[in-house]
Amino acid sequence: MTSDDQHFLDVLAGISRDIRKFTGDIADATDRHFEYVAATIKDKLAAADWLPQSARPPPPPPPRAISRLPPGYLDRVQDWVSRNRAITAAVVAFVGTGAFLIWRKKKGYNRKRRARRATNGARREVIVIAGPPSSPITKTISLDLERRGFIVYVVVNSVEEEQIVHGEARVDIRPLNLDIVDSLSTREAIEHFNNILLSPHIAFSGASPHNLNFAGLLLVPDLIYPSGPIETVSPELWSDALNAKVLSTIATTQAFLPTICEFKARVLVLTPSIVSSLRPPFHGVESAVVGALEGFTTSLRGELGTLGIDVCQFKLGTFDYGSVGGKHHIQSIGGPKTYAWPASARALYAHNYVTQSRIAGSKGLFNENGSVSAGSALRELHNAIFDALTQKRPRKVWRVGRGSVAYDIVGKWVPTGLVGWILGIRRVSLDEVAEPKLEDSVQSWEKVESSL
Repeated sequence: MTSDDQHFLDVLAGISRDIRKFTGDIADATDRHFEYVAATIKDKLAAADWLPQSARPPPPPPPRAISRLPPGYLDRVQDWVSRNRAITAAVVAFVGTGAFLIWRKKKGYNRKRRARRATNGARREVIVIAGPPSSPITKTISLDLERRGFIVYVVVNSVEEEQIVHGEARVDIRPLNLDIVDSLSTREAIEHFNNILLSPHIAFSGASPHNLNFAGLLLVPDLIYPSGPIETVSPELWSDALNAKVLSTIATTQAFLPTICEFKARVLVLTPSIVSSLRPPFHGVESAVVGALEGFTTSLRGELGTLGIDVCQFKLGTFDYGSVGGKHHIQSIGGPKTYAWPASARALYAHNYVTQSRIAGSKGLFNENGSVSAGSALRELHNAIFDALTQKRPRKVWRVGRGSVAYDIVGKWVPTGLVGWILGIRRVSLDEVAEPKLEDSVQSWEKVESSL
């Protein structure tokens, strides 16, 4: 077959395809036209009045009703959200902010905190803790700061306290003898401490010398206070509390102030907060001492603030001291028993005192023994102290421990009378206090106290 023949066959095949397409289009158009004509005739006949009903085409069936199912939970939520957009936005913002704060707090709680070191890897940050070496809070703070890389000096003023510090068996927890009663001895101790800071320090053989840095002074007054009616607290107890907790704290701060100003060290004052916030009866000594310490701290913060030195106050709640010798609480009652009071004072105050002690003890307040309500973990206190020492702009007031925030709010906004009523304080009628019954009530109060 020649090329001309093949070309002729291709032309014929193309013509056949065009014919098939043309005839198909004509057939489709004819079908559509007939369908349109049939539908038109059907509609005309259905609307014609002259035709009988039997000759008319049947009407089209009515559209089937679609049954609506009741809206589900998700539909109802979407409908409520669309109708309450402002409330929804507020709830989302509240939940989102709360989740973010919890996440940030958890992240900050778990992050590692270590003191800065010298270029040769040796310790260089020095902390001084002024508090009773036998106190659980002094022990746990000193051990934690040493573990984080600080050199810790604990202020002592007797051989027994020095032995307690050495008993920790930690090379970087050292006693610092400071007898604030003797001004000459105090001056010599501070000069010796300054020489340690300013002299080049060689951590190990072959290491390059480096200087130490005084990072902060922690003031931890004794947290055990006598309790009872003011009538039964002797002037000696008042004098001891004010001297040991207020005057000693002020004198220690005065001794370290030149060094604090030279090194721009920070001052941290730790005080209990529950009793000072609630201000309950029978705790006049603690309320007075903590109030004096807060006033001193505020004044010191204002003075050192002009020099760019931070002073932080820690208002402490309750903590679980299981890791440092049993479960104790930071605030405790160390006052006299009611049977040691005068008979008149026992008749006037014993019932309210015992009732308040029982109720407060059941809520984890004031008592020195373990109670049903556990305190916060000590790690919360350790992290807060480290942050106050190292943050660029630390807070002025830190509330740490169980109840430190809640009872502060209660003390500020709840009337004092209502707080006393919650703690079981009731008015005593002087007419009902009969003189012959005073001696007979001694045994009954002894039984009540023994049952607590």
